[in-house]
Amino acid sequence: MRSTTRTAALAAAALLVLGLGQAPATASPAVGPAGTAEFRGVNWADPRDNYADDEVVPSGLSTADDYRTTYAKASSTVLEFRHEVGANTVRLPINPSSVGTAWWDSYRAAIDAATRHGFKVVLSYWEADDAKDGRVDDPAAFDAMWDTVVAAYGKNPKVYFEIMNEPFGYSLDSWVDLTSTWLDDHADVPRQRVIVSGTGYNDDVTGVGAAPELDGTLLSLHFYGFWADHTTEEEWKANLLPRLGDVGWRTLVTEAGSPMTTGLNYANHSGNVSTAYLGALTEVARDQGMGLVYWPGLRTGDSYTLTEVAPDGGLQVTNTSGLEQIRWGWGLRKDEVLNDLPPAPPGGPVVSVHHSTGGSEICLDVPGASTAVGTTLGLWNCNGGGNQSFDVNAAGELRVYGDMCAAPASPTAGAGVVLQDCTGGADQRWVAGADGTLAVGTDPSLCLATSASSWSLALAACAPGDTTQQWRWAPA
Repeated sequence: MRSTTRTAALAAAALLVLGLGQAPATASPAVGPAGTAEFRGVNWADPRDNYADDEVVPSGLSTADDYRTTYAKASSTVLEFRHEVGANTVRLPINPSSVGTAWWDSYRAAIDAATRHGFKVVLSYWEADDAKDGRVDDPAAFDAMWDTVVAAYGKNPKVYFEIMNEPFGYSLDSWVDLTSTWLDDHADVPRQRVIVSGTGYNDDVTGVGAAPELDGTLLSLHFYGFWADHTTEEEWKANLLPRLGDVGWRTLVTEAGSPMTTGLNYANHSGNVSTAYLGALTEVARDQGMGLVYWPGLRTGDSYTLTEVAPDGGLQVTNTSGLEQIRWGWGLRKDEVLNDLPPAPPGGPVVSVHHSTGGSEICLDVPGASTAVGTTLGLWNCNGGGNQSFDVNAAGELRVYGDMCAAPASPTAGAGVVLQDCTGGADQRWVAGADGTLAVGTDPSLCLATSASSWSLALAACAPGDTTQQWRWAPA
């Protein structure tokens, strides 16, 4: 009956537009907010990702901590989000293992700390990592989880309820059925504090935005730069706008992100997929008054993370130009910060000759796009990422991210290659050979090599003609 009702309503609207009939008298739709720009947010995520079959634990928290310790840690983090980033909203994951359990007794402290410091909190259900089919794992456990959460926070005006993250396993009709049932079950929750995800991977809100059963709710959109290879803002805007239709005014972008630890210059929006993407997204968000919750504000080991833990225990921003672009999209800056500097550091792939056969190429790689000093480099399938973009420069350095160097862990056979801050020292220099070898600057008898049978990486005695010691890269 619900689907029939919606179809009839849409058909009546179409007849009215065409001048072929008069729409029947119906109740006025609920009036939503005048935009969602008040949400200036970040996701605080589990280092493993939020798809977990046990408790979800945002970076820096621990299931071993009690309420008081969790409250202190969360207070420090959200205040750093405010001070370093300018955020006023934090999105937190929940699942049945994290609600109504021992961890819930402590995890509530993160929600309480954020709201007591004036933050809005978006609580979003994530399915477990076993099925990952875009559907609720256990409906009974899902209902019990939300009953507990709503009982605890239904009357707190700073807490918002995102029914499910990325419901790609549902058709539009079945998703509207599920969410409208949730609304009926929790009718005491004001609809303007309920967030309904767009269909698919939260990637289109036009269908849920047209469903009268969901009138008055906010809508959630996800939009990522790895979804396409556009290199101009106009291409990215043409990709984004149809996903919003005419309901951008009630839409909150609860996930959007791009590489922040790889040295990109987000003040130049031309010629680079990620910088053009973020420029377009922030422009549309600003123009349409949409809130934006960046993914992630903090997630250990994620190259997209906007902040990371500093040596003093606070948070530090990973990419100033990226942050300023986001702040402009949030409306915290009057003027957009732009420049004509290259959007990405110089460099390109360093390809293993030995392993790149049969049409596939294997590249020198910083695992997980880590920026941690001491990270051991390896090999991986070439993917064009910033963690595989190395500049073999005239100084003999093997630079990545613009300011870090790949250097021998020690000048001995069998030693690995590690990530270091560039110092200009001789111990970070390589000698590039005409045959594609990279010899150690302080001992040219040692060359960068890979195993013949695996993707391991180590120094070995130079052996002319050995393909395990030969590499391809674009000349500087």
